[in-house]
Amino acid sequence: MSQEPVVSLRQVTKRVGRHTIIDNLTFDVPQGEIFGFLGPNGAGKTTTIRMMVGLMSITNGEILIKGKNIKSQFEQAIRHVGAIVENPEMYKFLSGYHNLVHYARMIPGIPKERIREVVELVKLEDRIHDKVKKYSLGMRQRLGVAQALLHRPSVLILDEPTNGLDPAGIRELRDYLHYLTREEGITVIVSSHLLSEMELMCDRVAILQKGRLVDVKRIQEFMNTDDKAQTFLIEALPVEQALAIVREVEGVSGVKPVSEGIELIADRAVIPEVVSRLIEANIAIYEVRSVRQSLEDRFLQITGGEKIG
Repeated sequence: MSQEPVVSLRQVTKRVGRHTIIDNLTFDVPQGEIFGFLGPNGAGKTTTIRMMVGLMSITNGEILIKGKNIKSQFEQAIRHVGAIVENPEMYKFLSGYHNLVHYARMIPGIPKERIREVVELVKLEDRIHDKVKKYSLGMRQRLGVAQALLHRPSVLILDEPTNGLDPAGIRELRDYLHYLTREEGITVIVSSHLLSEMELMCDRVAILQKGRLVDVKRIQEFMNTDDKAQTFLIEALPVEQALAIVREVEGVSGVKPVSEGIELIADRAVIPEVVSRLIEANIAIYEVRSVRQSLEDRFLQITGGEKIG
């Protein structure tokens, strides 16, 4: 896999009048990765995506797609991009196939074989000749992805692609995007307000807040904090007696009762001592496990509790 970034943002700034919407944004996205944008309402996610695809001008800085500047080399840069910004727009009175034929005519050099390839990629073979008005929202999303892939782009940019999809449709889209990155080597850049879904979908995420980049990390790195202290759950009975014992163990902090038992914060090395003391006191222990932070937990920590949007 190539280490050359497919997309590079260098000190990208967007101002409208005196208001700075995007402030000095810099990051790279490599080949074959699903890269997510997260941020509270008004953080600048959609503005950044619109600048990437040339729908909004850049005040300062540069965006490079496969080394081509989106501002000064627009045609050379945009030929590497497939995108769905908001909902895919289709001619509902036409079949899915004829929609793709129509779009293929706009781009020189796309043969009918390529249309068949993208239909197979998005698994619409059985319904591609039905009229789009009969499609579910998930099928329209897949047709939109097929359209965006017709010209063999290096990067696929999707703004809120899971909007309106049911759980089955969301999982279908997620599995398909994983296939594109792993098997086809396509880079996917996606924004979504569904934090649990982004946790399952993305390799890395960037958190934006008030137009600034807060952090860019792999999902696993966001989940694993540098703090030695971790949260553990102990399912034990009787709870009140167990609480009293655990509070006396040196190195344990933040002990509290929860619906499943006891939650405590401690270094992992302290847990054997906790368990030993509970056993000595004839406390029944049913389960001991670490409580892993979700992406939502980390997002709320980083942004100070601002709502995603």
